[in-house]
Amino acid sequence: MKELIETIVKPLVDYPDQVSVEEKSDERNITYLLSLNKEDIGKVIGKQGRVIKAIRTVVYAAGTSHNKRIHLEINE
Repeated sequence: MKELIETIVKPLVDYPDQVSVEEKSDERNITYLLSLNKEDIGKVIGKQGRVIKAIRTVVYAAGTSHNKRIHLEINE
């Protein structure tokens, strides 16, 4: 799943080498923390949050087989 997130985000940003994804999980949830350059945060969020919402939709759909709730957060 981390590779999927990186594959989606890296073409959107100016500093793809600074994109990293950290995974935290417990018995019910899996949380992915997306870290990137501060200049790229706006590009990933998009106007009115449309880009990050689309990324989350793809990640949530891909993660339905895990039987856990999946969260994607941007680490500032």
